[in-house]
Amino acid sequence: MMYRWATEADAPAMAALFAANHREALTERQRDEQGFVQGGFDAATLRSMAAAGTLLVADDDGQVAGLLALAGPDELPAPPPVVGLLAVQDTLRWEGRPLSEVRWLLYGPVVVDAAYRGRGVARGLFTVEAAAARADAVVAFIESTNRPSWRVHVDGFGMRLLGEYVVDGRTYSAVAAAVRAPGGA
Repeated sequence: MMYRWATEADAPAMAALFAANHREALTERQRDEQGFVQGGFDAATLRSMAAAGTLLVADDDGQVAGLLALAGPDELPAPPPVVGLLAVQDTLRWEGRPLSEVRWLLYGPVVVDAAYRGRGVARGLFTVEAAAARADAVVAFIESTNRPSWRVHVDGFGMRLLGEYVVDGRTYSAVAAAVRAPGGA
């Protein structure tokens, strides 16, 4: 598996992966078992994000096995959960400081193709050191009903809870992890 920056040519495969795992495309049982992604990430949006250098992919011999967005607060699209996170960043604390005073990147969405789950793809995307020059922390939001995402990011990767916020009647947890410097642990 190779982890690399996405190119604009990856957009159709990334859009298909995203659409197949979107909250609205899955049954309640599928969401409970595998988790889900949300937001409007079509091929045009993903092509633009790839051109901006904010998407990583897990590439298995030319097949996109997973993707991860790493965008700064000023580079974020504006779906409601992100707007909610930006609105509360002064009240969330990272290592004793308000998040608004920390160099951070939004970690996510992250999605792994069903055929590659359980094979370390999400961990590979998480441990890629691509954020080291740009941030001190990566911050994600997890909808309270997305228990699989909590298990991966908090229980598995050790992301720490910063706080919760509500948007459109849905509760989200903001979680974060320190960025590893190249060659760091």
